[in-house]
Amino acid sequence: MCAEPAAADKPFKISWLRPARLEQADGGQFATFGDEQAQGAPDHMTQLVADFREMVAEQIHYRELLVQMVKRDLLLRYKQTAMGFGWAIFMPLVNTAVFSVIFTRVAPLDTGVPYPIFAYCGLCTWNFFASSLRFSVNSLTSNPNLVSKVYFPREIFPLTATLVSFVDFLISAVVLVALMIYYGIVPTSALLFLPLVMLVHIVFTLAIALMLAMSNLFFRDVKYLFEVVLTVWMFVTSVLFPLDGVTGKLGTIMRLNPMTPIVDAYRSVLLFGQTPGLEFAISGALAVVLLAVAWLVFHRAEFAFAENI
Repeated sequence: MCAEPAAADKPFKISWLRPARLEQADGGQFATFGDEQAQGAPDHMTQLVADFREMVAEQIHYRELLVQMVKRDLLLRYKQTAMGFGWAIFMPLVNTAVFSVIFTRVAPLDTGVPYPIFAYCGLCTWNFFASSLRFSVNSLTSNPNLVSKVYFPREIFPLTATLVSFVDFLISAVVLVALMIYYGIVPTSALLFLPLVMLVHIVFTLAIALMLAMSNLFFRDVKYLFEVVLTVWMFVTSVLFPLDGVTGKLGTIMRLNPMTPIVDAYRSVLLFGQTPGLEFAISGALAVVLLAVAWLVFHRAEFAFAENI
């Protein structure tokens, strides 16, 4: 049997992955299986259900901490900058201008809509994904005191990075709306699918963010390889050019890339008035499965974070 806490009035947390170890929480009681030898090893499905119940309960319990951390990071990101949140709009605009010169004058592309709005839509979508990962990869290693000395669900770190980047994404979307008005693009009923597209986008981004944050904690090489992989990933996603014009091995890679249907889904519902296709549904299912696996692995590895920080 696991030893009882020294102070009976303090809530505690016992995990079946942490035998004979008690962890103090700041409120609420999260108890899982404890010592398997004493209680009998539960079947795998029971373990999974217990883990996910604990994970969800912790996020609900610490929701106020998440809100405060998002507010803090939003203020710190643009503190002492002249443009403030304007940087969320400025960078996509600059990149759109550069690539518009290349793909309208040097190497023209047929995109079905004016290229500037085609590129800006793709860059906004990609920038949210890339920015979330850049801040998530170091989110655990840059907070050693909090990770090793204070108990709360560590998923809050990459989740905070993702939500802060999502705020930037919403700000940059204001320019996209202005471009739609300028080019006379009128939304259709397909716009009703936009919340679903955004949800899939967030779920997939958070799944990758969790894996990156955890991997970088155990293997510090990850943060160096990450930038290279992210750059290559961008050019095998239909951010700057349509997928229809790409054939061969590169076309196959782009079609297998789960980010490509997400980027194309934004363009479909906003610019072309079409509902997302089967490829987007597959990416959505993959995003949900990937998040469940990443979150579970992150949660089960959490006990080793303080030892490797």
